[in-house]
Amino acid sequence: MESPPSSFSTFRSYLRALAQTPSRFAHRAPSVSSSYEELSWVKSRSGSNMHKSLRWYDLIGLGIGGMVGAGVFVTTGRASRLYAGPAILISYAIAGLCALLSAFCYTEFAVHMPVAGGAFSYLRITFGEFSAFLTGANLIMEYVMSNAAVARGFTSYLSAAIGIPTAKWRFTAAALPKGFNEIDLLAVAVVLTVTLIICYSTRESSILNMILTTLHILFIIFVVLMGFWKGDWNNFTRPMNPNSPSGFFPYGPSGVFNGAAMVYFSYIGYDAVSTMAEE
Repeated sequence: MESPPSSFSTFRSYLRALAQTPSRFAHRAPSVSSSYEELSWVKSRSGSNMHKSLRWYDLIGLGIGGMVGAGVFVTTGRASRLYAGPAILISYAIAGLCALLSAFCYTEFAVHMPVAGGAFSYLRITFGEFSAFLTGANLIMEYVMSNAAVARGFTSYLSAAIGIPTAKWRFTAAALPKGFNEIDLLAVAVVLTVTLIICYSTRESSILNMILTTLHILFIIFVVLMGFWKGDWNNFTRPMNPNSPSGFFPYGPSGVFNGAAMVYFSYIGYDAVSTMAEE
């Protein structure tokens, strides 16, 4: 049986589909798919099967890269200074435990339903189309904002490393609201470069991920070793500024959990592994 034409096949088809949006929404929003539909019907409508280009160690590298991303270098200092203090260790343990529990859920779904849809498909068979749409939109915004924050953090670190003020990399757009009007040219260049590499080839982007993940792990090992060698145990109990709160819990339990909420940002990305379940 011939499949119906796509809503984007012609401009007239698009206008017709646009006019049918309210009725389609009312019909599909509460509807719930089944695992069989996701594994067979949805895949058949997606077209020909894509060639598998990733191997088991690529998937492991992508999983580690998602959990040990650049966010760990961006959030740790701020969370420690503003919220948790030395108890940032406990904040990371709490955030890691929460990420682990979420990873178990993703693993269970990925084994049960090995499709490329990820969280969108999982929610579509549990809560329906509308919940899946909201989650998909939130995931897109999550990745956009987290990538922007990491790219901007890269500019700050590079500026500090080479001794050039961060303001030199940015220009102000008068038409934008204050606080959102500084355009970071280097961060934009980093995001565009990574995007082009990802769009060029899945295989090459996996190789780049393996290289960057290896560098991240080496940097973390370096920081840990330098901390044991050059660190001062008094920093756990006595601040450099006498007017600042002191002790291992300078901001109390609430500061530890606030710090955990911030450093959880470092684990964003591990859920993307489940979207590669078909590999």
